Amino acid sequence: MDAGAPTAPGNPTPVEVDGVTITRVQTKPETAEPVRVEFEIANRGPEAMTYTVAFEVRGSSGEVLSHPEKIVESVPAGGTVPDQADVADPMAAGRAAQVQIAEVRSVPADEVPSQGGPCPPAGVRLYADEGDAAMGLRVVGLHLENCGTDVYRLDGYPRVQLVDEEHRDITGVRIRRGGAAIASGTGADAPPRALALRPGERASTQLVWRNTVEAGDPVNAPYVRVWAKPGEAPVTVTPELDLGTTGELGVGAWQKPE
Repeated sequence: MDAGAPTAPGNPTPVEVDGVTITRVQTKPETAEPVRVEFEIANRGPEAMTYTVAFEVRGSSGEVLSHPEKIVESVPAGGTVPDQADVADPMAAGRAAQVQIAEVRSVPADEVPSQGGPCPPAGVRLYADEGDAAMGLRVVGLHLENCGTDVYRLDGYPRVQLVDEEHRDITGVRIRRGGAAIASGTGADAPPRALALRPGERASTQLVWRNTVEAGDPVNAPYVRVWAKPGEAPVTVTPELDLGTTGELGVGAWQKPE
């Protein structure tokens, strides 16, 4: 979500974006370039959330120079947490003039995707990649790694639930099995098969959709809750699905890399 007008260094406009407010911008004394942003996160929801706050550093004419991000883990329900982020960019030296909040994303603290670090209690890491887009076709990969000590078994498709910016479930979108339901050649067309992942082994699948907009209101789903298999706890990824008015999402079966 856009924060609106850029924030002046050293004297930020107290604009809140999804619970995040810039409280101070530190600048270089000699140039007034922003180098650090102090901010607060107010979690007004019913559970602890992990936030990703994206900033925009802009030049004096308004052009975007960089997009620094800061992840703030486990902000408690009902709590307000101060934090700060470095926004200095050597490539923007001499040009940076303003900084503002560009976007805020938050996921339940116990559903954060994991690509590295300590192995989650479930014994697997699950995360989404940055995806690929061409001619209105979108493909985002879901990746799973067995980081535990036991064999991890999969057989079929992950279950997914689309979630909007307000963390409400999105209904009315048809979840199709296989990428071929949306387009051929996406890599999500293979049939499901039983997999046994030994420790350290991986599996992946794809989410496939088109962003075509025709009659009706377009659907945007920044969040997707993913259950790797029945009985597992969900993980919430942020693939930013821009489904247009298509009303469909293709989900491939889990596959081991060849």
